[in-house]
Amino acid sequence: MALLHRPPRLPDDQRARLDASDRRAVLAATRLTDDRWVAATRRALYVLSDDGARRWPWSQIDHGRLDPETGRLEVRLVTSATFALPLLDAATSRPFAATFRERVQSSVVHATEQKIPGAGTVQIALRRDEDGALFTQVIGDGRVDLSDERVAAAVDEAEARVREAAGLPD
Repeated sequence: MALLHRPPRLPDDQRARLDASDRRAVLAATRLTDDRWVAATRRALYVLSDDGARRWPWSQIDHGRLDPETGRLEVRLVTSATFALPLLDAATSRPFAATFRERVQSSVVHATEQKIPGAGTVQIALRRDEDGALFTQVIGDGRVDLSDERVAAAVDEAEARVREAAGLPD
């Protein structure tokens, strides 16, 4: 007989810290090792504490990686900032990480990489914001210097191609 493990339910006092539009849209939630909660809603990732809530729309998250040994979910934002979510329970860390991954991926409609001569690589993503509107996002690899006019022009041209293919205005 298999032991079933029910995912944790976000307590009402924590749910009250979510934006009103997200309170009924919690897809997954789990505790962190420091007694905070993390919640994945249809529109955003939340980290909830006694001090309130931190919120990141899925389109602001570049990716995440779950370390299965430590249960830490490493999150990288599109700004290159990173933070770790030390998930408390190994049994719920994988389902939460799977929901996290699905929500980030669902915000990406199309992504392509473009080599910029002398400046490295940029990723150009066509993404959905939390209300479903499409927009483009350009993420550099740290060597892209937009103060160089040739580099800026090459990045603009690559982004314009993605926008045109999606039927978005310039």
